Amino acid sequence: MTLHRLNPPELSPPTGFSHAVTATGGRLVFLAGQTALDREGTVVEGDLTAQFRQALANLLTALAAAGGTPAHLARLTVHTTDAAGYRARSRELGRIWRELAGRDYPAMAVIGVVRLWDRAALVELDGIAVLP
Repeated sequence: MTLHRLNPPELSPPTGFSHAVTATGGRLVFLAGQTALDREGTVVEGDLTAQFRQALANLLTALAAAGGTPAHLARLTVHTTDAAGYRARSRELGRIWRELAGRDYPAMAVIGVVRLWDRAALVELDGIAVLP
């Protein structure tokens, strides 16, 4: 299985994402939306940053259960009730990403939403991974 992260020079340089990701020879894993739920099913205390950390950890736990690592992520969608706050915290969120997932960036989108399934949730992550 091979993932190629493509960032054409005709597009603005990406920061914390890849413009396109191709995959050959592998098994697809579709990762359900993960919010900042703890093991007991309660949204963790804290701001967007704390919730992003927990939601990403949850997503990576689901990915690991399927046999994958962060490097296998091809696509990630971030849904947030605070798009402006997400943008304002982008450097801090990027540090959390690098700490938990490394420097392999999937193709990504950040979508502002009115609310999420878990009313207290500020962010939800879902994704697609390609495993060997």
